[in-house]
Amino acid sequence: MNPSSSPARILAYDHIGIRVSDRRRAMAFYQALGFVESASFPLFEANEMLSPDGVRINLIFNGARTRDAHNVLLDAPVKRPGMTHPAFIVDDLQALQRWLGEEGIVITEGPHHIGPRRIALFIRDPDGNVLEFNQLVEGDAQ
Repeated sequence: MNPSSSPARILAYDHIGIRVSDRRRAMAFYQALGFVESASFPLFEANEMLSPDGVRINLIFNGARTRDAHNVLLDAPVKRPGMTHPAFIVDDLQALQRWLGEEGIVITEGPHHIGPRRIALFIRDPDGNVLEFNQLVEGDAQ
């Protein structure tokens, strides 16, 4: 089978949907990161949140609450296919790292270089969803 190219061009990335179990808790967490609710979709149990620079996420409010915020895609021994995390670009990773520490948000990995163009750190939201934050850099990976 020879797949043909799509006749439609992909022009931009619009958003990622992040399933959460507690609307109020998730909203507070993502608002602290700088996102503001810009639309609500009650029929779909979701909303849209926007950063001041136009980065868009959707929170989906129908997640089952688990006691330990177990992430089935990353924490289980069998690695199932699926989206594991969104990755955001920030202008000052060190400032973010300091703020995360002040807020008591645990950095689960990094900061460290990933390839030649980024330094990354990872955190988890209250439901165990992984978020990656990158600062783009020039030069070789270390």
